[in-house]
Order: sequence, then structure tokens, then C-alpha cells
Amino acid sequence: MSEPVPYSRHARTLLILGLPLIGGNVGQMAVQVIDTLMLGWYDVSALAAVILGSTFWFVLFILGSGLAWAVSPLVAAAEASGDHVRIRRVSRMGLWASALYAVAVLPLMWFSQPLLSALGQDPDLAEAAQSYLRITGWGMIPALGVMVLKSYLAAMDRAGITMWITLAAAAANAVLNYALIFGNWGMPELGIRGSAIASLMVHVVSIIGLVIYARRVFPEHDLFRRLWRPDWEICSEILRMGGPIGLTSLAEVGLFSATSVMMGWLGEIPLAAHGIALQVISVMFMVHVGLAQAATILAGRAMGRGDTRGLARGGRTAIAMSLGFAVLTIGIFVTLPALLIGMFVDPADPDRALILATGVPLLLVAAVFQLADAMQVVALGLLRGIRDTKVPMLIAAIAYWPVGMPVAYLLGFTLDYRGPGVWMGLTFGLGVAAILLLWRFWGPGLRAVRRGPAGAATT
Repeated sequence: MSEPVPYSRHARTLLILGLPLIGGNVGQMAVQVIDTLMLGWYDVSALAAVILGSTFWFVLFILGSGLAWAVSPLVAAAEASGDHVRIRRVSRMGLWASALYAVAVLPLMWFSQPLLSALGQDPDLAEAAQSYLRITGWGMIPALGVMVLKSYLAAMDRAGITMWITLAAAAANAVLNYALIFGNWGMPELGIRGSAIASLMVHVVSIIGLVIYARRVFPEHDLFRRLWRPDWEICSEILRMGGPIGLTSLAEVGLFSATSVMMGWLGEIPLAAHGIALQVISVMFMVHVGLAQAATILAGRAMGRGDTRGLARGGRTAIAMSLGFAVLTIGIFVTLPALLIGMFVDPADPDRALILATGVPLLLVAAVFQLADAMQVVALGLLRGIRDTKVPMLIAAIAYWPVGMPVAYLLGFTLDYRGPGVWMGLTFGLGVAAILLLWRFWGPGLRAVRRGPAGAATT
């Protein structure tokens, strides 16, 4: 029996693969953070409306992203066998499926005001959020296309370029926001609509950049050849794999979105503080997402080799690295909460003190659930690597909704802990998910891989 790969090498491989993915995730998240930061300096009411609108948009986006995430393992398998035709078929149908989904959900964003009002949001807030969504809704098509091409390039070990394009997009978004929200450099002062226009332009430019790069670097794949022709066999395969992934992500993001609705019941200031705190923790969370994406790829390779020992050691390494960063994040949240929240609010804003008073306790609670959040996303990444998606989807749905949501309502409203109580409910749901998903990987997941290809079909 050969000597096992040392943990140091697993860590080095995870970092080499994961750092570009982390950078790309942080860059993508930076677009939303910049929107929140600049609108917080522009007007608190505008900030609350965009938080509501962007939350609505992100829920729909994350569901559609499951189709894009399914592209990565399928392309990786095709690339390993040298099947360029299948690479093209998978990537093309990933673009098809994502575009069809984006068009299907566009009416939900165009007519979002009655939906938001039905969820108990202030009518003026709902109307402002709808004006934002009627512009950014069109960005769903290129945004999901970007996700498909990022998955394709990551599978081809070209995640670095997606990081640089995403970071460049975030910088462009900052410039456009500064011009269009505030009316600088001779541009009209458009407020919320300016932020929406900036985001739409960034999505369009990003997909153009990735298309040009893919065509130049991999001409042999000829990705966009006969793009107009459907390939229902491959499309069905993407839907079967991507559907559970998207629904799993939706279960978690939906929980956070539902808490945004709850915070809206408490008023404009709590909703604004909640949105700021979410932006802060989401940036940190992107590190764990990048590690989870890297773990997915490495777990898939280990499974393909039948290397159960390497799979287990790689899993321990990914979990340890994610835990280490979570501990660092906890230290930052506990020692600098006022500084982090205060960056998003104009020092002269009369509501600044109230937002700080509301947001700081939320970050302190967030420090607690960093550990749970890190563990559940890395466990999901490892399970996707061994193609186990359906049971994790059910675990996530149960832990986040029948468990996490009632606890959030009980602590936040019945026991009147308000915002911190809602966030403690989030922590509880994430903790249950983390425990069950880790059990799934270390128990049934590894046993299925040991049984070989027949047993590994756990999806």
C-alpha cells in the first residue's frame, strides 16, 4: 500500500485551487457590498429598499446557480476523457438552461411590489424595491451566464481569470455607483435606479469578458458553435444534477431572506442594520465557499481514483482550514463590530447611532454561527464531490426551515429578543445542518465510495 499523501500537501493543493475561487467569490460579493456601502452613505431609506430588492434578486439567482454549478463536475469528467464535444454540449446547455430560467423568473421581479407587500413590507419600501428589481432583473440573464462560464473555466483549471474579471467588475461597479447614485462627474443623480443600472452594466461586461477569454484560450472546444440548437439529453442531465444543488442553496439563502422579511417587520432601521451585518458576514463567508468549491473538485478526483483514504484526509484538511478562518473571523467580529457596521453609514446621518446600536449585537451573534456556517458549507462541498446531492438537499431543507425558522420567530418575536433573537434562530438552524451534513459525509458518504461505482451513486 502506498504512503498516504501528507496533510501539508492536501492543504497546499486546496490553497492553490481555492484561492482563485475565493478571490472570485469575494469579488462577486463586493458588488453587493459596494451597493450597500454607497447607498448607506446616500440615504437610509434607499439602503433599506435595495437590501429588500437585492435579497429578492439573490434568492432567485442562487436557485438558478445550481444549474451552473452542475456544469463544473460534468465538464471536469469530460475533460479527463478528452471529450471536447461533450465539453461543448455541457457548457452550451448550461447556458441554455440558465437563460431559460432567468427569463422565467423575470416577471417575478417586474411585478415584485405586490409580493413584497403581501410579505408585510411597507408599501413605499416595496415600491422602491420594485423599481430596483425592474432594472436589475434583466441582469439575471448575463449573471447566470457568468456563473456557467466560471464553472467551465474552474473545471479546466482556469479559475484565476474568473477571479481577475470578477475583481475588475467590482471595481467598475464602484465607479459606476459613485457616478450614478450621487450624480457625480456630470451624471444624473439616480439613487436606487443608478445602483441598479451600474449592477446591470457590470453583469453584461463580465460575460462579454469571459466569452472572449474562453474563445481565445480554448478554441478547440468551440463553445458557442451552434449555440441556438437545443440538446435535451444534456439539458436533462444538468437539470437532474443542478436542481438539487440549487434547491439546497435556496434552502439556506431562503432562510436568510426570510429573516430579512422578519427584520422588515421590526422597521426600517432594523432592516438596514440587518442588511449591513449580512454584507459583512457574507464577505467572510465567501472564503468558506471557495474552500468548499475546491473541496468539491478534489473530492471528485479522489472518488474517481477510488482513493477513499485520500478523500478522508482531504476532507479533514478542508474542514480544519475552514475552522481556522472561522476562528479568525470570530475574533474580528467580537473586537471590531462598531467599526465594521459604521463603515456603511454616513457619520452625519441622524440614524447612525440607532443603526450601530442595532447592528453591533447582530455581529456578535454572527460570531457564534461562523463555526456552524463554515462547517455546513464545507460538508456540502465534500458531498457534492462524491455526487451526493439529494439527501443533503433534504437535510438542508429540514434544518433551515422546520427547525431554524420557528426558532428565529420564537426568539425574535414571541420572546421579544427582536433582531438578535432572529439571528440566534439562524445559528440554531445552521448548527443542526452542519452536524447532519458532516455525519452524512463521514458515514454513508464514505461507505458508498468504498463500495465502488455502484455504491457511490448516492444522488
